[in-house]
Amino acid sequence: MMNLPYKFIAVEGVIGVGKTTLATKLAKYYKGEVVLEPVEENPFLEKFYKNIEGFGFQTQLFFLFARYKQMKSLKQTRIFFDLLVSDYMFEKDRIFANLNLDENELQLYEHIYSFIEQEITSPDLVIYLQASTEVIMERIKKRNRSFEQEISLEYISELSRNYSNFFTYYKSCPVLIVNVDEADLSKDQSSLSQIIQEIEKPFSGVKYLKPISVK
Repeated sequence: MMNLPYKFIAVEGVIGVGKTTLATKLAKYYKGEVVLEPVEENPFLEKFYKNIEGFGFQTQLFFLFARYKQMKSLKQTRIFFDLLVSDYMFEKDRIFANLNLDENELQLYEHIYSFIEQEITSPDLVIYLQASTEVIMERIKKRNRSFEQEISLEYISELSRNYSNFFTYYKSCPVLIVNVDEADLSKDQSSLSQIIQEIEKPFSGVKYLKPISVK
């Protein structure tokens, strides 16, 4: 097992694509620390998926401050671990804000965001997992979280477009884009091995890994 040139890897992608599974497996493989987003702690989430306009702002602010608190603490955590692997990056908060908030709410949100973003630990590598809307909807259904069952195909489709647009212009660190339509990261060791092989090849900018599947 080689020494990676990264101290902090963030796994990103749309709801249900496999972020937590991959982050957990990578942390275990490299004997690092896994950092998981406290999604289920948000008390507004179930109401949000039933009424996005009515609960968008409360939901977004809760996530903003929860993510801020967790990411800020990583500055100290990094001292004790050779590698941190997170199942999200702080900047993803803006992807959801731009999708969920109206113009006035977004203006206030951006005012708050600008005050706190400077204190956030940024990743050294982002792994962006992609899958089709249909595959993501099936995975959401399969994992059967009660608060996610109201998510619409239209919402996931729009979220996917926003993610793709975000990473088109993202330049802060290298990005490995992986299509996981045919891969079950919870079961397929060969899929995980393919991703690890790409992580261990130094690169800059954006690298696309061909759709991975069981060999």
